[in-house]
Amino acid sequence: MVVEPKVKGFMCTTAHPEGCRASVKAQIDYVKAQPKTEGPKKVLVIGSSMGYGLASRIAVTYSCDADTIGIIFDKAGKEKRTGSAGWYNTAAFEEFATADGHYAKSINGDAYSQEIKEETIALIKKDWGKVDMVIYSIAAPRRKAPDGVTYRSVLKTTKEEYTNITIDLITNEISEVTIPTATEQEVFDTVKVMGGEDWKLWMQALKDADVLAENAKTVAYSYIGPELTHPIYYDGSIGQAKKDLYRTADEMNEQIEGLQAYVAVNKAVVTQSSAAIPIVPLYISLLFKIMKEKGLHEGCIEQMYRLVHDRLCQKDVPTDENHLIRMDDYEMKQEVQDAVVELWGKVSKDNIRDIADLEGYWQEFYEIFGFRIQGVDYSADVDIQGGIPSLS
Repeated sequence: MVVEPKVKGFMCTTAHPEGCRASVKAQIDYVKAQPKTEGPKKVLVIGSSMGYGLASRIAVTYSCDADTIGIIFDKAGKEKRTGSAGWYNTAAFEEFATADGHYAKSINGDAYSQEIKEETIALIKKDWGKVDMVIYSIAAPRRKAPDGVTYRSVLKTTKEEYTNITIDLITNEISEVTIPTATEQEVFDTVKVMGGEDWKLWMQALKDADVLAENAKTVAYSYIGPELTHPIYYDGSIGQAKKDLYRTADEMNEQIEGLQAYVAVNKAVVTQSSAAIPIVPLYISLLFKIMKEKGLHEGCIEQMYRLVHDRLCQKDVPTDENHLIRMDDYEMKQEVQDAVVELWGKVSKDNIRDIADLEGYWQEFYEIFGFRIQGVDYSADVDIQGGIPSLS
């Protein structure tokens, strides 16, 4: 069938298998062109089908020559409905990695569940014995915890309501938006979903099963951002969850012998999650304009290669005073943030196309789902029911 993008709000409900394949190939080609990295050889990537997780899997495979197991939670295509972008990304990655001589298998299911943890451990024991790096890259709106309760996260402030401007990316209308304050229960639930509890459960389960190599490393991902977004992110309900993530890394370093746990604070990028956050798409559009002008812009693959090559695989991993790996260093440069603040004060519907990178924002949005990829014939019929080799 011919697949076209169907965009509703901040979501695209279709994905293009050939577009996703081309996108994965481009990321692989980027890493192949970079210097090699002396790093891990057996890597588990929890949340490996899109964004930073997918880019991490590609980076360790093609820079470190690592074998990988990826945990995904994606849907295959049906007769009249496309699969998820993550499904097509994973199918393409496994195809390319296997052809290039790399071990690449995936497990499809709820990474929060004990069942998937046990299935993963069994596969590690069968095929590898031990794993020397674990990348934790899950972003989900809800989580069923071991206590049987399903917790749901919220995007709210924790101190008082916050009002600022935002953009409707369909109409380019600039308007005010007010973010409400979360209740104590909502903050608790958000920490349960997006905090460090499940990450620690994974690492403890791997340790208890004796499948963690000596001096294994693990990294989870976070975002801090500028003061502009602190009320809804760093100081908001999500921010409280991320602070729990930081505490969890410290706890694991103390409690799980031989493990090195880190949190990498990454740059703002266009994702399904960030597109849903009020104020953030406008910030990203202005940020992209500035960073491209200064030659500092990075997508997921450029940043994850840099994380692997320059930070995570160094003998002494560079961190800040809070033991965080700061991959947002380009974004948070003073001259970048000063320029964004200046533009923020003058942005309007009349000048938005001149002072913000709306085209760049939409380009990256569509690329997430395999659309607007150079060289892909979108008028051609495509097979939307392609499978993932290791799941076939």
